[in-house]
Amino acid sequence: MNITIQAVHFDADIKLKELINQKLSKLVKFYNEILNVDVFLKLENSGQVRDKIVELKAAIPGNTIVVTATGKTFEASLDEANDIIVRQLKRHKEKMRA
Repeated sequence: MNITIQAVHFDADIKLKELINQKLSKLVKFYNEILNVDVFLKLENSGQVRDKIVELKAAIPGNTIVVTATGKTFEASLDEANDIIVRQLKRHKEKMRA
C-alpha cells in the first residue's frame, strides 16, 4: 500500500508525515486489498480560526473511498478521518462477503 501526502499551500513537518504514515499503515488490518491512500492536508480560513482539514482517498479494487475531517489540529482531524475510513472499510468488506 502506497501512502501519498500532499500539503496544499504549506509544508507539512516531518513529525506530522510520520504520524500519518504510522496511522494509515494500520488500515491493512481492516482491509488488506488497499492499493494506495492519498492524503490531502489543507488549511481553511474561517474568521480568526484556521481549521485544519484532512482528506483521505483510499483506492481499493473497483472503488474509491473518500473521507474528509475538520478539526483544530491536523492530529485531531487525522484521528477523526482514520476512524471514519476504518468504519467504511469494514462495511465494504462485509458487503464483499455477502
